[in-house]
Order: sequence, then C-alpha cells, then structure tokens
Amino acid sequence: MQIGDIHLAPWQKSKQRFIRNLAKQPIDLVVNTGDNLGHKNAIPPLLQCLAPLMQKPGVFVNGSNDYYAPVPKNPISYVFRSSDVPKSARLETIRMTSAFEQAGWINLNNKGTEIELSGNRIRFIGVDDHHVGRSNLSELAASQTFTIALTHAPYLEILRGLTLRGAEMIFAGHTHGGQVRLPIIGALTTNSDLPNKFARGTSGWSFEGKNSILSVVAGLGNSIFAPVRFFCRPEVRLITLLEVA
Repeated sequence: MQIGDIHLAPWQKSKQRFIRNLAKQPIDLVVNTGDNLGHKNAIPPLLQCLAPLMQKPGVFVNGSNDYYAPVPKNPISYVFRSSDVPKSARLETIRMTSAFEQAGWINLNNKGTEIELSGNRIRFIGVDDHHVGRSNLSELAASQTFTIALTHAPYLEILRGLTLRGAEMIFAGHTHGGQVRLPIIGALTTNSDLPNKFARGTSGWSFEGKNSILSVVAGLGNSIFAPVRFFCRPEVRLITLLEVA
C-alpha cells in the first residue's frame, strides 16, 4: 500500500478514521512517500491513526512538510509555479521518524536496504526530499538486484538517478495529483519538472537503457492554507507486483 501527502492537522478526524481503517486491507508492505505532517501539533494524532499500519512492514522517506510547518499562501500561486523552500518553523521530525523506526518501518532517506517479502529478497533504496535540497544519490550504489525506490518529489533528475542505480519500481508523491485538474486537460502542475500528464498514476521511464515504472500517489491531503482539490480526489494506492517468468 502506497500512502503519502497526508498533510495531517489535528482536527481532521475523518481523515484519521480513514487511515486507521486502511490496515484492514491485505497489505504485505506499507510504502510511505512523505509529507505526513500538516500542522505543528500533528505528530501525536498522526502516530495514533497510523498505528494499525505501523504493525505492518513498512518503508518511508520524508517530504518537506515533515520538516517545516505550513505557512499562509495564495492557493492560486500553486498552479503557476513550484513552491519555494519553506522558511517556517522546524518540526519535530526526529520524533516522527523515530516512532516509525521503533515500529519497524525502515528509513530510506538517502539509504538502502534489503527486505524479504513473500519469500522474495528485494532491495530498497530511497532519497530524502529533492524539492528542498535534501536528496543525496551518491549514497546509493548501483545493483542488478530487483530494486524498489522511494522519493517524495518525482523530479526527473531523481528518477534518472534511481533508475540507473537499478530501481525497476519507483514510488513518489508530492504532486497531489495536480490538486487542481480540468476535464480533458488534466493536471495543471506537478510542483516539479515532472510533466503534468504524469501527475498521478503509473508511467514507464527509460534512461540510458535502464527501465523503471513510476507510481505517483495523489495523496490524502493538502496544505491547510491551500485547501483546494478540483477534479482530483484524495487517494492511497494498493498495488500488486507480479513476478513474470
């Protein structure tokens, strides 16, 4: 199950109930692509509603909103240009990530590991949020082993770097599916250099003879200061990977 861009605020009770119930789905692994927090006081309710999912194996990377509190903004500006690096108050990120790790979720911020799932040994790699300059691909070695990668923001530079390091499946968030979509036209922005038509869903990529599949989740939330979704419903993604002989 891929979950991301929760942007949780303490008063969002229905969202918290929805997240608690996700563990009822048949899940082998939780893939969390970041931006869990949407308010400076969101960590306790976040951990409470994620508690059932945290009983499942999981991997995660951070997004910028896991580091910085949201700030007032003009919601319309989101459509026309990428958001800036936040200059707001720092959040208690380590408190959140430590709780994830204590529950058994694996921190993939500029790291790699191997996990056995359903009898298969799978390599995982990930990068911290490229959108705010925290990614470091140099920490990740290339490999021929089947590899799944995580990134919060799906910038083309990161997709290329992860693919060349062996990633065959890449999970990302950040885009909110465009957040504002128009009929026929689709998403107006991805808040990155990813083409708008790939703002959510799966797509195939090829770099220097290496191929990967990208899954971008539209996410469950948005900034409390940009509370607009138009023709873009919130989502988590339940994905089944099949081994092809």
